[in-house]
Amino acid sequence: MVTDSRLVFFSFVALDNPSAKDHRRYNEWHQLDHRPENLALPGVAWGDRWARTAECRAASVSEPEQSDTDYVAMYWFREPAGASVREWEQLGADSFQWGRGPMIPGVRRTLLAFFRPVKGYAANSSLVSAGVIPYRPNRGIQVTVTRFADPLGGGTHGHHQWEDRALIPALLEVPGVAGAWTFALDHHQDNGLGLRSVEAAEHRGGLRVRILYLDDDPITTTARVYEKTDEVTRLLDESSVAAAELVFSSPLRTIIPWQDW
Repeated sequence: MVTDSRLVFFSFVALDNPSAKDHRRYNEWHQLDHRPENLALPGVAWGDRWARTAECRAASVSEPEQSDTDYVAMYWFREPAGASVREWEQLGADSFQWGRGPMIPGVRRTLLAFFRPVKGYAANSSLVSAGVIPYRPNRGIQVTVTRFADPLGGGTHGHHQWEDRALIPALLEVPGVAGAWTFALDHHQDNGLGLRSVEAAEHRGGLRVRILYLDDDPITTTARVYEKTDEVTRLLDESSVAAAELVFSSPLRTIIPWQDW
């Protein structure tokens, strides 16, 4: 169960000037090669990925660095996390030697980082525990990435408290939201493969990721989420508002093999 995991990995991916053929090639590699090899590792508890379609982009906001994001993938690691990550990264190095990625022309990683799971939540409508939510089939997710310049500051603490006690409980009542998880940055990946072209500046705790797992259409549900978020944000004090800088907020769709290629 993912509640046993103390580390997760996020990869935000953009394809440069892609054609439909480029998307198909990338999805075939990831869905039929890369992800199955990763999920077969004993240290990987679960892994999933989603697509940010043109419709999703129209319902999103982001900083320029993340504006071209096409896909988001994540992996949960079993304890001991250090050994699990080393085995996982070795697979990446071996895959290169096999001529099977992960360095693929035209594929740009805009975020490659390890995060600590903070807390999981399950909506009453899902009928399962928070630890089961990531395994449960979904129609997509709504993901929010927030930057905190002062990860241990009072405003940051207030923001986290508001998110846990006011915002997420309200979002769990939104039709179509099955559950949520929050994550705090541990460190950016630096495995010597040179996959990320932009130098990472954030320190531990400087980024926060929130994922809402969705049972309903991601675009429709995200509109409800934004409306509820605006309503609950009125409860947030000025120092906590100032502490948080929105990096990325977008719906993403679950990828159905072959159908979505």
